[in-house]
This record gives sequence, C-alpha cells and structure tokens, in this order.
Amino acid sequence: MHIALESPDQPDVIALITELDAYQDSLYPPESRHALDLASLKQPHVVFAVARDAGGLAVGCGAIVLGAEFGELKRMFVSPRARGHGLARRLLALLEAEAATRGCRVVTLETGPYQPEALGLYAACGFERCGPFGGYADDPLSVFMQKPLLTAPVAGRA
Repeated sequence: MHIALESPDQPDVIALITELDAYQDSLYPPESRHALDLASLKQPHVVFAVARDAGGLAVGCGAIVLGAEFGELKRMFVSPRARGHGLARRLLALLEAEAATRGCRVVTLETGPYQPEALGLYAACGFERCGPFGGYADDPLSVFMQKPLLTAPVAGRA
C-alpha cells in the first residue's frame, strides 16, 4: 500500500469520498455533519493524502486544513475493504508531518461519538478531547479533539 499527497479530484478518490459520505449519512443527521466538499478540498491551504492498494485503487484518504498555527483534520477514511493494515495511522502520520513542516502547532478534529474505531485511533495517536473550536457549536453528536505537534525549527531561530 502506498500513501502520497494527491489531488482529491480523481474518479477513484471521489468514489471513496462518496463511500465516506454514505457511511456518515447512516450515522448522523445532516446538521451534525461538517464535511468539506470537493471544491473545498482542492484549496491551496488544504493538504490531501490518498492511500492506494497494490492495484493503485484509492482505499483511504485524509486532509488537513491549514490555519495560521493550527490545522484541522478532515475527511479521514479507510474503506472497510482495506482496514487492518495500519493505513489510518500512516495517513494521519503523513498529514501531521506535513502540517508541522508548514508551521502548524496543533492539529484539531471533530468526529462523532458513533465511530469508536476512529476515537480509539485518535486517542492512541495522542489526541485528547477538548471543547468546540473555530466555528463549531457544542453538539452531542460531535467529539472535539486536539494534539500538539512538534514543529521543525525555523531557520535562523533557536
């Protein structure tokens, strides 16, 4: 399996995002879903990663929306047919590294309480629960988490 930064605007990636949307639609009402659309994922301040199987098919994805000092994790998903191979951890590690090299000090995320695997992954990877951030409102169907990143020192600074 291979993971790289890619454009989300590819047919197999769009199909993967459609699969993610269908999954989330089965769990949460529209007002409790905070997904980015394809146009938003293509913005210059968004880093998008794709995991591909041995045949080159997109089986996982994730994004970081970069802010001044923080990044928000969005669209993390590994298709059920590709789970159990550590892809989510590898996607997350790549996105965190990209965010850190671009000056992010903290990664935040919003997910839902009906995704225990995702909550377990994020906790195991160092995320801690926090309150709502950015423009989010408190919602019983939202779980907010954050993780400080170790950023690379900027040249000329100690």
